[in-house]
Amino acid sequence: MSKILIADDNSDITDVLSVYVEKEGYEAVIASDGEAAYKAFLTEKPVCVLLDVMMPKEDGFEVCRKIRAKSDVPVILITARGEDFERVMGLDIGADDYIVKPFSPSEVMARVRAVLRRLNRTDIEDKSNICRVGNLEINIEEYTCKIGEEEIRLTKKEIETVWVLATNPGRVFTRDNLLDSLWGADYFGDPRTVDQHIKRLRAKLDKSSVAHEGWSITTVWGAGYKFEKQ
Repeated sequence: MSKILIADDNSDITDVLSVYVEKEGYEAVIASDGEAAYKAFLTEKPVCVLLDVMMPKEDGFEVCRKIRAKSDVPVILITARGEDFERVMGLDIGADDYIVKPFSPSEVMARVRAVLRRLNRTDIEDKSNICRVGNLEINIEEYTCKIGEEEIRLTKKEIETVWVLATNPGRVFTRDNLLDSLWGADYFGDPRTVDQHIKRLRAKLDKSSVAHEGWSITTVWGAGYKFEKQ
């Protein structure tokens, strides 16, 4: 499961953000000071870092500099101070975004999704309503799906499912994530509906006479589903 590092010396903040991170299908990794944050970055290899600026031992600016020296992983700085020069400094040293406390956890996760989408677009051809990964092509406007030159007959909901997965490669989607994304937050049906839905989708994709090249939809046991680039 992909990980998101949350570095903040306020346990109330890390506790709340952990809940939201895990609801999105990621594993939360917690650090309470700058030194621990950098060590966790090196050992846990998160896909995104939420980094408080004012932390013991090393501040978030210094940790961000050290991360940038080794990686382009998205970094979002979080601080209680909102002076313009600090925002500029954070962006200049390589942060991808900047959030000022107090904040809404939902807003934080929206920022996370945004930076991860931007990262994924460097590897995925995504032209407005068309997504191509390997020999898979999904057109969400025309509701079509092709493997190579072969069109795969899918229902509207199946097209939406493969679109959500393919435009978020590597992310683990829980049943609840997919229910919220595809059926809406007010859906009260059986979450196991998702399992049958994915099963039918896979069966249709696997019936193609063209082999899957560079992609697959995999089950992460005990967690959910993810789209993998190969």
